[in-house]
Amino acid sequence: MLDTGFHNLYELNFKGGRERFISYEKLEPSDPMGKAAEAASYLYEQFNAKGVFTSDFFLNDEKFLGGAQGTPEENRNDGFLNANHTARAMATQRLKSDPRDRQSLLVLTMTDGMEADYDALIVKKQMAGLGLTKQADAEAAKLLAVDPSAEDAYMALGAANYIIGSLPSYKRAFLWFGGIHGDRERGMEELQRAADHGHYLQPFAKAWLALACEREHQTDHARQLLAELVAEFPANPLFVRELGLIDHPSAAKK
Repeated sequence: MLDTGFHNLYELNFKGGRERFISYEKLEPSDPMGKAAEAASYLYEQFNAKGVFTSDFFLNDEKFLGGAQGTPEENRNDGFLNANHTARAMATQRLKSDPRDRQSLLVLTMTDGMEADYDALIVKKQMAGLGLTKQADAEAAKLLAVDPSAEDAYMALGAANYIIGSLPSYKRAFLWFGGIHGDRERGMEELQRAADHGHYLQPFAKAWLALACEREHQTDHARQLLAELVAEFPANPLFVRELGLIDHPSAAKK
């Protein structure tokens, strides 16, 4: 049911995916992954509405490093925040009885990673987002120590490293003193691992990595990733459009 729900998300069927996740929550009320997946449905829907997963956003430094259009108040997403905070609380509670619980560690990594992206890209609270990034990084390390195959964790790590590594040098120096480091190349390597071996977040990692490759002028790799996404999710017009723009960039101006 979770797999089908995430497949719905990657086809931009957010309502359908959310219904699957809520059904899963009723069947498995103790599993925090259901609520984390519900949170993802709200966040990805907002990302889609704001054009975050487009080359127009990713290749424009003002947008990519400055955040989506709209004020923080206008962009506030209570559905995402409520579901995300509930998932985090559930996972934290389960870890009290089993600190090595794989599912709970994965949920913490996902929820903190998603909220970091939300803070940085949607409500433009970059420092808050970067603090959560540091937290997600530590949680992902714990998860991978318990289960090295849980490579969805690299999605949060890779995205964070790439965003921070893309900031101007003076901002990176300031963050360095706060214990927050970023490395674009490392971020892309981590995104590649999630794109190769992730589960729930594999398509998300592919989409992010494809756009990062475009920023880095690695057009052939971006084309390959987008072609894979189009083949897997033919109902998603966004992937089709982005693939077409690689070979016909002038179409973006029409």
